[in-house]
Amino acid sequence: MSTHSVRRHLRLEIDEYDTTIRRFIPGYEEMLRVAAGTLAPFRPKLVIDLGAGTGALSEAILTHGDAAAVELIDVDDEMLAQARTRLAPFGDRVRYRKLSFNAPLPRCDGAAASLALHHIPTLREKQAVYSGIREALRPGGVFVNADAVVPADQAGRDAAYGAWADHMAACGIDRSRAFEHFAEWAEEDTYFPLEDELQAMRAAGLDAECVWRNDSMAVVAGRAPRPA
Repeated sequence: MSTHSVRRHLRLEIDEYDTTIRRFIPGYEEMLRVAAGTLAPFRPKLVIDLGAGTGALSEAILTHGDAAAVELIDVDDEMLAQARTRLAPFGDRVRYRKLSFNAPLPRCDGAAASLALHHIPTLREKQAVYSGIREALRPGGVFVNADAVVPADQAGRDAAYGAWADHMAACGIDRSRAFEHFAEWAEEDTYFPLEDELQAMRAAGLDAECVWRNDSMAVVAGRAPRPA
């Protein structure tokens, strides 16, 4: 099983995560609402939340996504512990599993991820994960991924990181420190262009589209085909 520590990666205490992530990520609340809302029309019986962290996306799905149950999947024990506290009011609608998203995934009607799959370093590996998600989804099931996307060309990358740094500066983080964060995160994070993300999902057999974008953040959705 692969390992990942948010405490080490983001250099923060776990109980600070939910406050700090809003300073780090532009449009964070809206991004989660869009992801949950994209699943809602399908009324899934079970959604798996990949790299679920403290359970913010799961909470949005349970509240606004019309899912009967959510199973949180993560390898970080500290984050799952936070999620258990956060999601306790939802009772038996929530399950928890310590598992890598590279492993075979449980059968489900929907899958979701937020700020997790950028830990996959190559498009080839990411396509393999998308293929695993496609295998887990029942026919007609939907996968939504909320994450950073950065253009391939240098001018586009500069503009994307500049807008991202502007958000962090507006939240009280020194702009130069924002760029230091980007360099630190690059030790484990890889952000691909939106077009590459969509292509990888389609190559994995998902009917993919972008449903929301805010500068360097996007929500993409992919639907598993139904039998002919």
